[in-house]
Amino acid sequence: MAFELPNLPYDYDALVPYMSRETLEYHHDKHHLAYVTNGNKLAEEAGLSDLSVEEIVKKSYGTNQPLFNNAGQHYNHIHFWKWMKKGGGGTSLPGKLDAAIKSDLGGYDKFRADFIAAGTGQFGSGWAWLSVKNGKLEISKTPNGENPLVHGASPILGVDVWEHSYYIDYRNARPKYLEAFVDNLINWDYVLEMYEAATK
Repeated sequence: MAFELPNLPYDYDALVPYMSRETLEYHHDKHHLAYVTNGNKLAEEAGLSDLSVEEIVKKSYGTNQPLFNNAGQHYNHIHFWKWMKKGGGGTSLPGKLDAAIKSDLGGYDKFRADFIAAGTGQFGSGWAWLSVKNGKLEISKTPNGENPLVHGASPILGVDVWEHSYYIDYRNARPKYLEAFVDNLINWDYVLEMYEAATK
């Protein structure tokens, strides 16, 4: 199953002022495309190109770092675009998610603070995550293109803290970018969809 660059689920201007057209053009059209191109080449060389993205991520972890880097980033970005929407974010979460965040993470305000702290505290490039592990929600962070799939968890929300995700719009103010992401961009409907799939 060859990697393909998905179209953005919205126009390049849809996330302004929280994420600019220029950021999306560079991030989607150049960075994500590079993961797809390199990932396809490396998956073919490894004889894994007929597997799903998730399977390639898991199989290449700890065994084929160049392939893992590109497959992991491709997986992360497929979902990253869908984890955002115009008019997203905020505290109006679908009921099932709201209840899980209350019971597993101490409520929305604590989730918000801990998720932003995870992204801020990730040294260098990486991601902050909300995942389901053993039936419970947890917040984590990973370096580079790594994701919770390789740690026995199912990611349901992730935010990219590589500099190319925010530097054009926020310069070095990563916490401001993370606040804007949580407060104004998260597509909670897609988070719910992934939560329901992870807790079946």
